[in-house]
Amino acid sequence: MGKKIKITVGADTREYEAGITYGEIAKEYQKEYEYDIILAQKRGKLIELTKQTWDDCEIAFLTTATGSGHKTYDRGVTLLMLRAFYAIADGQKLRNVFIKHSLGDSIYCEADGIEITQELLCKVQEYMEELVQRDIPFEKRSVDTEEALAIFDRHKMYDKKRLFEYRRVSKVNIYTLDGFEDYYYGYMPESTGVLKYFALQKYDAGFLLHMPNQKAPNVLKEFEDRPKLFHTLQEASSWGKMVDVDTVGALNDVIAHGGASDLILVQEALQEKKIAEIAGRIAADRSRKFIMIAGPSSSGKTSFSHRLSIQLRTYGLKPHPIALDNYFKNREDTPLDENGKYNFECLEAIDVEQFNQDMTELLAGKRVELPTFNFVLGKREYKGDYRQLGKDDILVIEGIHGLNDKLSYTLPKESKFKIYISALTQINIDEHNRISTTDGRLIRRMVRDARTRGTSAANTIAMWPSVRRGEDQYIFPFQEEADVMFNSALIYELAVLKPYAESILFGIPKDIPEYVEAKRLLKFLDYFIGISSEEVPKNSLMREFVGGSIFNV
Repeated sequence: MGKKIKITVGADTREYEAGITYGEIAKEYQKEYEYDIILAQKRGKLIELTKQTWDDCEIAFLTTATGSGHKTYDRGVTLLMLRAFYAIADGQKLRNVFIKHSLGDSIYCEADGIEITQELLCKVQEYMEELVQRDIPFEKRSVDTEEALAIFDRHKMYDKKRLFEYRRVSKVNIYTLDGFEDYYYGYMPESTGVLKYFALQKYDAGFLLHMPNQKAPNVLKEFEDRPKLFHTLQEASSWGKMVDVDTVGALNDVIAHGGASDLILVQEALQEKKIAEIAGRIAADRSRKFIMIAGPSSSGKTSFSHRLSIQLRTYGLKPHPIALDNYFKNREDTPLDENGKYNFECLEAIDVEQFNQDMTELLAGKRVELPTFNFVLGKREYKGDYRQLGKDDILVIEGIHGLNDKLSYTLPKESKFKIYISALTQINIDEHNRISTTDGRLIRRMVRDARTRGTSAANTIAMWPSVRRGEDQYIFPFQEEADVMFNSALIYELAVLKPYAESILFGIPKDIPEYVEAKRLLKFLDYFIGISSEEVPKNSLMREFVGGSIFNV
């Protein structure tokens, strides 16, 4: 009889043979969980279920309804789809399948070398479903980097090859599914049996891989089309490809060969051109008196508002910034969330009636005193900030609910121009590993909060799920109602943010829950060659996060 070990899960301790896999243990506990177990965690470290354990330990199981578990599910379905695609389209001149970007709960993909039809996608989906029924294991092996480069070259995964030419690691983890080899940033499921929910749909020039939401991981919701967002994402992707910087490996190439300065200037020129075009649209219709700007956290809304105001002035307009935060209700009137804490995210936290009264009077040409919110005292104050709109005056209103017509219900629709702003990343790690726009914004916020508020990276990570819930509820549902979308992501930004973010992430202790996310982000940032922020222009949106802006941000 072999060595016995004791495994503790929650308050329960059981005895097993040493060398048992975490997956075998998970099967015993699955009935106690509402959703499928997909990962284990031990001493703050995520562990794939295929791993064996040899010593006494305490472990926790993560389901598909957790952040890390949901990412693992998405990753597994992506590899499952690729395996099926290469099996079905073998001999049809398929060169590669590219994972482009997310669109709601779906991922938009394109294929190179073949025509995408719904008939082809049905065959691919059937093959995927067959692999799920067979419950095939995801096999993982570690190979030398040189061998990995040869594998990538053989499979025509040239973006991966380019990426790993700048990696300092000597070993690379390769996953194999049913004979198909690939590299992935992050963990994989134990086997295909857990990947029960997905669908493929023809969309634009490519197709959508539909997956469940983390909140309901056993339900495949009906797809909600977002054409304006898709167009903006595609535009960013096309621009990245045009300047040959559509992956991290390509960005590293530019940096390594001394081209970072030119890339920064070209990217900043593109953003200024976009802002000028928006200002031109506003100036062409002088009935637009209220510019409503909204977007998720760390999108660079404040810097954008300043730069838009400058461009509006070139058309003879006189912009006046107004922060919706100044219309917060007094603290004692602020609604509470389900945890009994002040809910500053909901529309009911804003004095909507007062806002509409002030804006309606301004539109009528009256002189109005606007409030300022004192965050220390938790109440609105009036300090003689009087405004009166002339024929060239225009109000630039920035806040979380800007696109929601319930905020400005008394204002005529023709008087409003709505702008949605978000950091929609243009580059991906490689052809099969995308960069989440959420990760980019989280890194921005960590760097800014550490610099301006003294907030630790751990605290920013801890409150991020709450921030995301507010965005899902109050921002994203209204994004398609915008007159224009502005992408605030900068193609070079993660290389600039890298040294700032790494220094604060390394400070997160291993014994707190936020360490898991910190470790993931550190691994992600390790793909990039860092560059100095010295060459970033003083009016860049990037300055809102790393400091040194000419604007008061």
